[in-house]
Amino acid sequence: MTLAEKILAAHTDKKHASPGEFINVRADLILANDITAPIAIREFQRLGIDRVFDPNKIIMVPDHFMPNKDIASAEQAKIMREFAREQGIIHFEVGQMGIEHVLLPEQGLVLPGDMVIGADSHTCTYGALGAFATGVGSTDVAAAMATGDIWMKVPPTIKLVYHGCLGEWVGGKDLILYTIGQIGVDGALYSAIEFTGEAIDKLSMDGRFTMANMAIEAGAKAGLFQVDSAALDYIRNRAKRSYTVYEPDSDAEYSQVIEYDVSALEPQVALPHSPANGNPFAR
Repeated sequence: MTLAEKILAAHTDKKHASPGEFINVRADLILANDITAPIAIREFQRLGIDRVFDPNKIIMVPDHFMPNKDIASAEQAKIMREFAREQGIIHFEVGQMGIEHVLLPEQGLVLPGDMVIGADSHTCTYGALGAFATGVGSTDVAAAMATGDIWMKVPPTIKLVYHGCLGEWVGGKDLILYTIGQIGVDGALYSAIEFTGEAIDKLSMDGRFTMANMAIEAGAKAGLFQVDSAALDYIRNRAKRSYTVYEPDSDAEYSQVIEYDVSALEPQVALPHSPANGNPFAR
């Protein structure tokens, strides 16, 4: 199995997960923000259930309109705050919070091998830590807050291999912009991406988070990195619970394997009006 399939299978009652198969997957973390949480809360309340399945596995971060820009955004934050207090879920209020996809890894809330869903398309950021993390709709989050799991289709996996050494000023943002320029904004549609290769091995954690964050810009369901010494160093003083590191099988089947030599890659900039419109710029 691929890395994505290994993690998904581990969060079901199955020993194997195959692309195209529909499965019920247990969630380790469920995320929502000040735009998406109020919708999820309203739908959760319509279910007639008093309590969420596990308050320690639900996180809400008001990061889109904080400080509030108007009455409407203040009301969104109020709905979130009151629900969080009522349910005892993890809530980062003003003075504690930051950008949600930066905050969760920095606080050690996301760890290798986790299955994470979030009502935000860039939830795939956490794949940098070897987690299967994906964005879902607010109604999906509502159901997951009630049951602790989600129904989903196992995605096929595309393996992207980056050969060579990166040049000066070239990093993760350049790699992902170049990749999206090559395969297009739908080049990985409903697929998991495994990022690998010697250029990836030497990439900083910041660069990996950036690449995983933008996997969605290629249409991907998730973007994952294998856990290595750099990732372990990152989580060493952050992890507050146990975790499991998964690795793809040596005979894992991929829908595609695409290889790039990035030794001569220049810094990239995306021109209007698409992340697929990446171009090198003169230094």
